[in-house]
Amino acid sequence: MTRLPPALIIGAAITAFFLGVALVSLVWTPYDITNLVIADRLQPRSAAHWFGTDQFGRDMVSMLMEGARTSIAVALIAIGIGISIGVPLGLAAAANRGSLIDEVIMRGNDLIFAFPSLVIAILITAIYGPSATNAILAIGIFNIPVFARVARGGTLPIWTLDYILAARTAGKTRARISAEHILPNIANLLIVQATIQFSLGILAEAGLSYVGLGAQPPTASLGKMLSEAQTMIYSHAYLAVLPGLAIILLVLGLNLMGDGLRDALDPRLRRARG
Repeated sequence: MTRLPPALIIGAAITAFFLGVALVSLVWTPYDITNLVIADRLQPRSAAHWFGTDQFGRDMVSMLMEGARTSIAVALIAIGIGISIGVPLGLAAAANRGSLIDEVIMRGNDLIFAFPSLVIAILITAIYGPSATNAILAIGIFNIPVFARVARGGTLPIWTLDYILAARTAGKTRARISAEHILPNIANLLIVQATIQFSLGILAEAGLSYVGLGAQPPTASLGKMLSEAQTMIYSHAYLAVLPGLAIILLVLGLNLMGDGLRDALDPRLRRARG
């Protein structure tokens, strides 16, 4: 029986905890964060408020729960955009290596890579205004060339294998070969890359919200909580420490899970451990 890498177990546990918190926040939080109770502002930890309250009287536990949900939702949808568009583009580029299709796809990827997600977000929000939806678009667009490159790089060696030649001899189209024979063989690469991009998406969402380009009030965001707490960090450090710690743990969990998945799914690493 194959022993799972410790990094995978620890990372999956941390990630599962935050995913569970985000799911619970869909139906329940200790307090409604849209209700500002100024009389209860900056309350210390107590039985009523486990992590205290912020400068607007909002319960910190409720804010962290909904902030985690926002960060995870934005990153997850953005990763979905990157995979659903980037992977087919990468497969098409590899299937037509050296052709005009390959050149157009890869040069388009280079063009997107020239603009970081923050710059893309600024362009989008300059036109449509800041929101979580526009943050999703910015992060999602930046993820497209990432998955396109991974899919293309993992696919090119497979096209030289004998069973692919046999499939082409049997009359299968390049699109059918890519879907039936190649995609299952690069799934492990895509899964590992998805966990890495997920953690980067969490950081990107937090960064965009921190500078005011992401989620807008009354929607909670870990990055927005950090931004609101920066003027009170010396007097009430917990306002910044708690969301910052949540971001660190979530990103750490995803990175550990990505490393563990890479070790578990790579046959060469499995043989080395064995």
